[in-house]
Amino acid sequence: MSKIREAAEEITDAASHNSHFLVGYHFDADGLAAASIIAKALHNIGATMHLKVVKQIDLETLENFQRATSDAVVLVDIGSGYLDLINRLAKSKKIFVLDHHQLSGVDDTITHVNPHQFGIDGGKELSGAGVAYLIAKAVSEENIALSPLAIVGSVGDMQDRNDKRELRGLNSMILRDAIEAGLIKVDTDIIIYGRETRPIHKALSHTVNPFLPGLSGEEDNCLALLASASIPVKTGDRWRTLMDLTRDEKQRMLSAIIEYLTSKGFEGATAINLIGNVYTLLKEERWTPTRDAREYATLLNACGRMGRPSLAIALGLGERGVTLEEASRVLSEHRKTLADYISFINSNRKVVESFKSMVVIHGEDFINENMTGAVSSMLSSSETFPNWRVIVVSAKTRSGDIKISARASEELVRIGVNLGSILQNLARKHGGFGGGHDVAAGAQIPNSEWKDFIEELDLELSVFSEKWNP
Repeated sequence: MSKIREAAEEITDAASHNSHFLVGYHFDADGLAAASIIAKALHNIGATMHLKVVKQIDLETLENFQRATSDAVVLVDIGSGYLDLINRLAKSKKIFVLDHHQLSGVDDTITHVNPHQFGIDGGKELSGAGVAYLIAKAVSEENIALSPLAIVGSVGDMQDRNDKRELRGLNSMILRDAIEAGLIKVDTDIIIYGRETRPIHKALSHTVNPFLPGLSGEEDNCLALLASASIPVKTGDRWRTLMDLTRDEKQRMLSAIIEYLTSKGFEGATAINLIGNVYTLLKEERWTPTRDAREYATLLNACGRMGRPSLAIALGLGERGVTLEEASRVLSEHRKTLADYISFINSNRKVVESFKSMVVIHGEDFINENMTGAVSSMLSSSETFPNWRVIVVSAKTRSGDIKISARASEELVRIGVNLGSILQNLARKHGGFGGGHDVAAGAQIPNSEWKDFIEELDLELSVFSEKWNP
């Protein structure tokens, strides 16, 4: 907290000297929430700024920052894995890196705030939006009003991936701020997409975390399941939502899901992941997708992945009405794109290459580079592949490089897998860059190094898969 207060003082001092800020941010839900928080905090102290999405930190990105008219650069939810490169920029501008990813390099010339510096797990205990919020709160207590956005970023970063689907560590401290300020309510309930806003069968079919084989993306199957559990989907002419169900109906619905998954040969225990904490943003209008933290995060993520990050920032800064309608339309496009990718993968197994310790989905010819993370996350929660195998999804970038997103199960992480560290070191060896968290990470490497890269990656991961699946 001392480090946070120090960074907040430096930001306030720069603003008081009329510094112009460039805010660079990652384009997932956490990065977009973090950028919105910092932008709002800067605006509240009268600072001028412009915002720029940053897909990666490389020499070209830094040269663009160098040419920018800003006096100070604030990087949120990105930067900690590229400190040596960023140090070059610090010769001419004041640099702030507010991140939660694993570290690489020395930060002696920049103001760097990251939970990993203090032994706090940035993958589970504090998100990028959480770091941004703590800085904003240190700038002014009035910024406690931004605490719901930090919660949105945390659940968007899947930091609630545990048995109770709850936020822990410093995330729980931020949640307490939001609760005490009357901004968020926490309940234990079934976690499905559209708890207040969608008919039950549609909400169930749109649930992808966890992915429910045969139900996710299958409205007809969801309708049939609800009918088999004697749960009416309408009251008169009005569709019922999850919020309309009685406790007994919710229990019957959960039992039906478990029975369905088991009958299809999947683990019924997957459905238990549907039970957990739900976070309601009390200042948002009822029956809107920004009222539920996970739905809000899904909106932000869709906008970022579909090339509309400014739309997400507008939402984060409080725009609703037409902006929310447009974001909802983008979300529909994102869902269709993702469903098409999963369908293509399932029906064209030639794009799936199995290794000893991992499965590689070769999406170089059909997956947009912005969508690798979404595809890998969905596949990792779907039980399509064994838990002892890492899932790697690849795509080709505009420059011709190969971009990958990788996901490991919690079981693999418990026996020592750290994807962020492995991809960071291996990508650097092959002329690229990478990083992230232990359970989820990414990299970009030259196309010419791709074959050697995946062979070495499989070799490194085999040490762990053999421990679990000898």
